[in-house]
Amino acid sequence: MNSSSPLVDWLLESLELDASVFHVGRYCGGWHASTQGMARSSFHVLVRGQCWLHFDGHQMPQKLETGDAVFLLRDLPYRLSSEADADAAQRQPRTAMQALDNSANDGVGLVCGFFHFHSGLSALIVDALPDFIILRADEPSSSAARSLFELILQECQRESGPSSSLLERLSHLLFLYVLRQQVGGNPALGGLVALARQPLFAALLQHLIEHPEQAWTLESMASYTGLSRSAFFKRFNEIAGQSPGNVLLALRMRHAARLLKANQTVEHVANAVGYQSVSAFTRAFTKAEGVQPGAYRKQHDRRYALRVVS
Repeated sequence: MNSSSPLVDWLLESLELDASVFHVGRYCGGWHASTQGMARSSFHVLVRGQCWLHFDGHQMPQKLETGDAVFLLRDLPYRLSSEADADAAQRQPRTAMQALDNSANDGVGLVCGFFHFHSGLSALIVDALPDFIILRADEPSSSAARSLFELILQECQRESGPSSSLLERLSHLLFLYVLRQQVGGNPALGGLVALARQPLFAALLQHLIEHPEQAWTLESMASYTGLSRSAFFKRFNEIAGQSPGNVLLALRMRHAARLLKANQTVEHVANAVGYQSVSAFTRAFTKAEGVQPGAYRKQHDRRYALRVVS
């Protein structure tokens, strides 16, 4: 399913995240499990059996079966359980996961992990997404995702045990496929995706991406769309859920990070993203990324050197 435009595709490809697996195993008997309260986005992929997904305050549970996956993009009050009834699910114990047993006919096998979405542009993209996304194995549009699930299943069936590193990469890819499907099938989605689908604002967004070095102001951005300053600001916020300044900053910091990873000097990068002084750029980048640009560049130089050595 198409995500509708090259600009939308660019936004999806710009989404930077890390996946980490924290559980691969099996629950048997009566049980419930949840990552609520950990202030993190999480995912659960069913590699065997079935269970129920409950959200507090909702009476209708979601049944999950082999090949299904749930991606929780917020820290939600939820639980997975062996029980379909919400009250019964809450009463079940939180038991430790057992090792996967590929010969067992009972219980449910799960690959569970966390997502960490990078700050800046990635955070703005994720902010507009639903609180959770459920992938159904039997959806006709999920053929690519099913192929990834098969790889996850095969990895879980290895006699020597699954590789967490490989499962993390496969789960990362699975989420990106699900996200593309979600965006392509949801024309009502807001945020930057909605902005990219509006011809009036898409042209501006494209120009901001291609020319972050320009001295953009609210007035110049409004002029580019042909709207008055007040009408532009109001309409932009209504569609994107963010101010033009926040979006411009996120785009500039993404471009700056890529240039720093390419070992460009801090002074060159500052000019390339529209800052007249290195100190102003350093303050903005440090606030956005949590590390000064010079240190950021050295970190990535060190990672590159380690890859070459290894």
